[in-house]
Amino acid sequence: MPKKANKTASKTTSKAAARTPVKAATKRPETAFDGTTAERIATALESIAILLAAASPELDPELGEPFADADAFVWHPDGRLTPVPRVSRVEIGLLKGVDRMRDILMENTERFANGFPANNALLWGARGMGKSSLVKAAHASLNLDRKPADRLKLIEIHREDIESLPGLMELLRSSSFRFIVFCDDLSFDGNDASYKSLKAVLEGGIEGRPDNVILYATSNRRHLLAREMIENERSTAINPGEAVEEKVSLSDRFGLWLGFHRCSQDEYLAMVKGYCDHFGIKIADEELEREALEWSTTRGSRSGRVAWQFTQELAGRLGVRLSTK
Repeated sequence: MPKKANKTASKTTSKAAARTPVKAATKRPETAFDGTTAERIATALESIAILLAAASPELDPELGEPFADADAFVWHPDGRLTPVPRVSRVEIGLLKGVDRMRDILMENTERFANGFPANNALLWGARGMGKSSLVKAAHASLNLDRKPADRLKLIEIHREDIESLPGLMELLRSSSFRFIVFCDDLSFDGNDASYKSLKAVLEGGIEGRPDNVILYATSNRRHLLAREMIENERSTAINPGEAVEEKVSLSDRFGLWLGFHRCSQDEYLAMVKGYCDHFGIKIADEELEREALEWSTTRGSRSGRVAWQFTQELAGRLGVRLSTK
């Protein structure tokens, strides 16, 4: 008897469900889409398009060259190139004690700017001796008498953004300008593998470095690795030679090595006097030498950077304005 009751109840429920009409809630509600909503969406999409276009310059011939507005840019890993209206630099004639390196780099850069073969350059050695200053000064010096269409462009990429270098190369490849891609204070530590991106761009990539791009880098290390890091690789690897070779070979891919060494006392004083003459700082020679040597002694080193720091101190004390335009 209980079983029959269950069957009857089940049939009754099924019939009731069949007679119940489908509720409107099961249907997709119609959305009001008037002209105002359409205009808002169109405006929002147009704003997004403008922001995207500003964030990353497109090398579209119909839009013109995005690099014509400035001679220097800073690369960001998200694809943006920020123009630099005024580069922080010193005139190439003020760089003392680096005559040989200056002449070699200028010759290499001028060949590249004129469309002839040139080498990537690694400027390595003592800190504060004008490595990065020489790169920026060489770029500015070559652009002095060039027409706007022939001007060399300088693009700085930060050390931590090296992995995005292939993307930058792809962007520059189709441009009519020629570029120096510059990385200051380049070095690698520990298990950092971003150097592989740089190796591929320098020589190993299937596309290779674009003909209109050259790479200049500065570093305090000749092989871009700390000495203790190299020794650690040799002592812990199964094949010590192979373990170090992959990382050390990076510096070998720079065709031009320029070594910067600590300057002598005479070179240091020549730097100081050169700055003072250029900026019109009036002081007796004996007093200038005495104060400059005392300044270098308190800093524990002699270099172009120390000479510039002393010049700033002296100019501030004597009320002389400095301008590095």
